[in-house]
Amino acid sequence: MLEAVLFDLDGVLIDSEQAWDAARRAVVEAAGGHWQPEATRAMMGMSAPEWSRYLHDELGVALDPAEINGRVVERLLAGYQRELPLLPGAVDAVRRLAARWPLGLASSANREVIDAVLARSGLADSFAVTVSGEEVAHGKPAPDIYLAAARKLDVPPESAAAVEDSTNGLRAASAAGTLVVAYPNRAFPPSAQALALAAVTLGSLDELTPELLESLARS
Repeated sequence: MLEAVLFDLDGVLIDSEQAWDAARRAVVEAAGGHWQPEATRAMMGMSAPEWSRYLHDELGVALDPAEINGRVVERLLAGYQRELPLLPGAVDAVRRLAARWPLGLASSANREVIDAVLARSGLADSFAVTVSGEEVAHGKPAPDIYLAAARKLDVPPESAAAVEDSTNGLRAASAAGTLVVAYPNRAFPPSAQALALAAVTLGSLDELTPELLESLARS
């Protein structure tokens, strides 16, 4: 029996991977580092402490990781103030499911980014709990963030569905034992192996309905 639904944020509710990418690239360039072709995919799902260290250790940004984090987030939020890139159908999907189950948000994004996005989108009251990757020991693909969200909702992870878009996110949701729903990131598609972990792959958030999730939970 399904007792809760957990959402990722970046790539599921907001079209933000490119925005994160641009903010990180700008900081790397300004600080004299060297961007690598594999960097974007490598950092998908990483928590803020993890990707800040990656920029420092792997991309040669000669700043303290905490300073790297602050500069990237400042650039990202400045862009969100101009325009919040909500994905089509995101607001309606969240509200549809919130009317049926308690919702959790399990996002690798910084706490201040999560709070800013939920406030600007008007969705803050739809989520019973939110967990940032900064608040768990290991980022995705480790299951920590989904386990933490389920624990805060007081439900077994096996009784929750999780909506994810990326390879690392799908692996994290599966490792936690949730019912995995894939909404593939179009800019950075997940691997076939990661997609195989999902019970269903969505082509649109309009497909994300209580009826769909209930049928998957019964099967």
